[in-house]
Parts: sequence; C-alpha cells; structure tokens
Amino acid sequence: MWTVQGVNSDRDEPGAWDAALRGDGDAFVAIFDRHRDRVYRHTLRMIANVHDAEDVTAATFLELWRRRTSVRVVDGSVLPWLLVTATNLSRNLARGLRRYRALIDALPRAETAESAGDFAVERIEEERIAQQVRQALGALSVSDAALLALTMFEHYSPAQAAIALGISDGAARTRLHRARARMATKLGALPVGDCDNTTKETTR
Repeated sequence: MWTVQGVNSDRDEPGAWDAALRGDGDAFVAIFDRHRDRVYRHTLRMIANVHDAEDVTAATFLELWRRRTSVRVVDGSVLPWLLVTATNLSRNLARGLRRYRALIDALPRAETAESAGDFAVERIEEERIAQQVRQALGALSVSDAALLALTMFEHYSPAQAAIALGISDGAARTRLHRARARMATKLGALPVGDCDNTTKETTR
C-alpha cells in the first residue's frame, strides 16, 4: 500500500503506480521524484546537451501520464518504459537538431572560424567517443536502439527489456545480437559477444 510519504523502495512503487492509475497526482509525483534523475542521466547520455536533456526528461514523464493506461510495467517498475520512451524522444530530437545544424553549417563563415562544438570535439576524447556511440545508435531502428540502451547502458537483462518493448524474450535476444553486430560494424570496435554475458537479471 502506497502512502503519501513517497516511493522510497522498489516495494513502494507498485502501490504508487496503482494509485497514479486511479488519478492520484501525489502518487505520480512520487514516481517522478524516484526516477527523474535516472531518466535525466540516461537522456543526457543520448543527446549530450543539458537543456535538451531536461526538455526530453519532462516530455518523457508527460508521456508517462498521458499514456499511463498502456504503460508496460517490468518487475513492478515503470522505469524501463520511461527509459525506452526517453530513448525514442532523444532520437527524434537529435534528428531535428541535425537538420538545424546542417542549415547553420551551410551558411558562409570565415575560414578560420571554429564552432564551440568543433572546439569541444577536438579536445575531449570522451565526448568524441560518446558522439560516435550516439551516431551508431541513430543508425538502428527505434526499437533496436531502445533494446541496446536498456541492456548495454542500463543493465537490464534481455528478458526485462523484452517486457518493456512488448516482444518475446527470444525475439529480444535475436534482435539484440543483430543490433550489437550492426553497432560493431558502425563503430569498428564494439565487441559482439553473447548478449547473455553482458547483461544480468536485475531486480528493480
């Protein structure tokens, strides 16, 4: 049974979600407070811009409320659904930003001018690698990118990711293996071992 004190453990979340489904705004806020930082960190990994990550995080929870009657719950938690939704929204935002930046890049500028983005990419190796990973994810389908994000970044098992995506365990494992192979081809360095060796069943 959820109480207004909040969602302080995994055991509290199912009761809070049930209350939110009945229209309890305090329960929904408690779930937001529990998962907000995790969703934000995941989103920031996907798009690497603080303001955009904040916008996507807010939109993700808006979608949680708007689509609450159809949300897939994994092991009593809505977090996997939130992470899938944040991944999808991040990809959509990234596509819009790429179009905008392509327009900016087409404008005339001095030959010696260097953008802040170019400056950062040249000097921060970690960001360069992160950008390569984001581009590789962007080459995958929406569902395959979400599958990889859940298993590689958030350490959910293929079985848990399958529930969040509404597919079978076998389909998730097959698609994960193929998606990892495509990522390896794109990046040229990502290992493509058995997915069962890179993810562990976790209790959320």
